[in-house]
Amino acid sequence: MGICKDKRCLSISQKKDSIIPQNLIYYAGGTDITGIVFTGGEGPDPQALKSLLDSLKTRVLTVAADSGLSLAETAGLRPDWIIGDMDSLDSEDRLLKYPADRVVHCAADKDHTDTELALSLLWEKGCDDTWIMGGGGGRLDHLFGIRDLFERKRFPCRWITAAEDIRCIEAGNTADDAANYGSLTKAVEPGTLVSVFPLGTEPWKAGSRGLKWPLDNVPWARGMFGLSNVAVEEEITVSARQGRFMLIFPYPSGGLF
Repeated sequence: MGICKDKRCLSISQKKDSIIPQNLIYYAGGTDITGIVFTGGEGPDPQALKSLLDSLKTRVLTVAADSGLSLAETAGLRPDWIIGDMDSLDSEDRLLKYPADRVVHCAADKDHTDTELALSLLWEKGCDDTWIMGGGGGRLDHLFGIRDLFERKRFPCRWITAAEDIRCIEAGNTADDAANYGSLTKAVEPGTLVSVFPLGTEPWKAGSRGLKWPLDNVPWARGMFGLSNVAVEEEITVSARQGRFMLIFPYPSGGLF
């Protein structure tokens, strides 16, 4: 088990019920808080990123995971917290303008990625709706690592890279046009590609409207996927009737909203 240099960044071996130390935790209450993780790798262009966050009607809490600070600052944003081992940050001088109690240094030899630590911090601050910004391109193992976060019992709702807008829907939840719920309706241009992957545990059953190849009767199983389906209408809907699914749209198809 790796131990963080900062006593606030405890390993699971020391604190089994939490990755994040108690003095950083508070319960905000409700589910109207959107938590955003900025992480290293290719992310959406700065203007689109800022416009998206400005459009949100919920309270927003932001955490930069290591070099994700650069993505946030390029968009003119100031994260609420910064967490990580800072090994990929271009200069630690960036940290000097932030309050010391909002910067959590962790050891390089640790058991969780900086992105995992950032997500855990947001969840423990009451954010049920959590997104990842960045993480595209670069090392394939890092890409797979972020993708596998969506397989877990508690998972992010959305992941936006420089080239993809990735949503997660799961049966048993309801909301209007929201990721991490049972159905997603999205305005798109006809011809937009949509790829669908089952996540988590079986069984899986999906439904759709506005796609060239309907999903209603697909016999989903582990290892199956629906690659490069095509939107034939200006609005499409994909529903998770059983299980969880990842939906991948090209960015910026229909915008990020």
